[in-house]
Amino acid sequence: MERRLAAIVCADVAGYARMMGADEAGTHAAFKAHRSAIHPIILNHGGRVVKSTGDGFLIEFPSVVGAIESAIEMQLLMAERNSHLPADRVMEFRVGVNMGDVIFDEGEVFGDGVNTAVRLEAAAQPGGIAVSEKAYLEANKHLKVAFVNGGPFRFKNIEETIHVWTWSPGADKGREPRSAAGLPGQYRTAIVGVLPFVNLSDESDDYFSDGLAEDLIHALSLQSFFRVLSRNSTFVFKNAGLSGRLIAREIDASYLIQGSVRRSGNKVRVTAELVTPESGEQLWVGRYDRDIGDLFAVQDDITANLCTALIPEIYRAEASVPVRFVNTDLTAWDRFLRGLSHYYRPTKADYETSITLFREAIALDPGLAIAHTYLGTILLQGIHFGWIRNTSLLWDEAMTLAEAGVRLDPRASFSYSLLAYVHAMQGQVEAGMEAAEKALRLNSYDMGARGVLGVCHFVKGSHREAIDLFSIAAQRGNSDPRYQWSVLSAFSHYLLGQYDASLSWARESHYQNPNHLQCLSIQAAALAQLGRTAEAADAVAALLRVYPWMTVERLISNLRWSNPADVAHYRDGLGKAGIPPTKLTLVEPRAKFGTAT
Repeated sequence: MERRLAAIVCADVAGYARMMGADEAGTHAAFKAHRSAIHPIILNHGGRVVKSTGDGFLIEFPSVVGAIESAIEMQLLMAERNSHLPADRVMEFRVGVNMGDVIFDEGEVFGDGVNTAVRLEAAAQPGGIAVSEKAYLEANKHLKVAFVNGGPFRFKNIEETIHVWTWSPGADKGREPRSAAGLPGQYRTAIVGVLPFVNLSDESDDYFSDGLAEDLIHALSLQSFFRVLSRNSTFVFKNAGLSGRLIAREIDASYLIQGSVRRSGNKVRVTAELVTPESGEQLWVGRYDRDIGDLFAVQDDITANLCTALIPEIYRAEASVPVRFVNTDLTAWDRFLRGLSHYYRPTKADYETSITLFREAIALDPGLAIAHTYLGTILLQGIHFGWIRNTSLLWDEAMTLAEAGVRLDPRASFSYSLLAYVHAMQGQVEAGMEAAEKALRLNSYDMGARGVLGVCHFVKGSHREAIDLFSIAAQRGNSDPRYQWSVLSAFSHYLLGQYDASLSWARESHYQNPNHLQCLSIQAAALAQLGRTAEAADAVAALLRVYPWMTVERLISNLRWSNPADVAHYRDGLGKAGIPPTKLTLVEPRAKFGTAT
């Protein structure tokens, strides 16, 4: 066993499994022919093939310059050979190059240097090359082509973040190299593939299972946090019998959604799961049983439920990644994701960290629309949680952030939802309604937009309409921390005089966040209106333990509700509960040290 510094090149064929499924013998023969053509290039640069697989190979070079030059020549040759082939027979390699300490044993190589090269290969575009920064910096001055700065990448089972430089044939012709770090955020996000749902019933029901997957692809594609692969990318694997891991490699998917449909009589059962294909980890699973009446209505209902359940889980999965890396030079997108990871842990310390990271992301990339929208959202949540002072300046900033989100990403329903919320809570109900309806036109599956439309009705005083919208949003999107439908429902029921229902919703909110300012206050008011004086006093005590400075006037002062009777109703309940009406100033008696008489 020998340890030494070496350059490692890893290459494999993109889409090999799909090509083998279509023409096994022809694909294998073509691969052998391409490998034979490439082999002299490897030898000319002093390389040695140390391992061959069905669709690729691992090569060791004594020089990193030779390794990268060999990879470039390989890809140029493959581009030339492919130019003479029909599209369905084109074979493209992805190549990763790394330099590091490796172990040689019985003719093979092992170690982190090899593992990194394998991961880099997966990061390369078909027909392109991905090189670790260590290898690039060592070889750059000797290279005749320009590489693009791809920024930091996080690879599975590799502890450190790897900075990557990329190249593909023709990428450097007629233009200066540019950094990928300046690309809009949506080009650096996760990729989600929705596989055809398996039909477990009669073949005649294929239309329903296929239609469900197609509708889900459409629904998920209406958001802008991650990319969703088209039907044509995933439906080619229908009945292919390939593992999720292999399919994901073929389509470069970060996450896969797969499921099944079973129909019996007038009932249908749909199961679905979200998995990370590399590890096979199941992130979410759901089951939906429905009576079949209007088939399209059933399909739309299940699609809406799937969409609103899956999106927050993908957010959480993506947000959890950067937390593992503490001392890295992060891009704007990385900072946003790290901020999002703190956002999903609703403590005051995480809230403050999240704001800092969202601000840093915007400073690094002012065009990152989603960072503006999330920052505006969390600032307003801080008011409701009692963690930040409610000021006109804060609402002005939230409006600026909402307008920036809409301007930068006019297709994002989330941005319009924030804009609608800010308008509504400042008393501009018509403007809020208009923005909320725009959000729903952009994405009818966005339960956040539906709930924010409810906020507009709430501020207007149309509480029954608000309750209907809050209920739908809570049923379908209750795992998304951006929205507080429970406490909003508690307020609407209170203002309708339905105090028991108000308490039920307040308790629901209390489970999610026991220190939620608005939850504690509406709970106290509802108990007082029910005449449950002792419980109301306990609720007030709990409120003042967390917010000792809170008064009725502070709770009321910033309300912009259209109906004065609603404000008076809320004030009445707070007063009956025993919340101090105004701030009390304690004055020491003059005879502080004297004897009381």
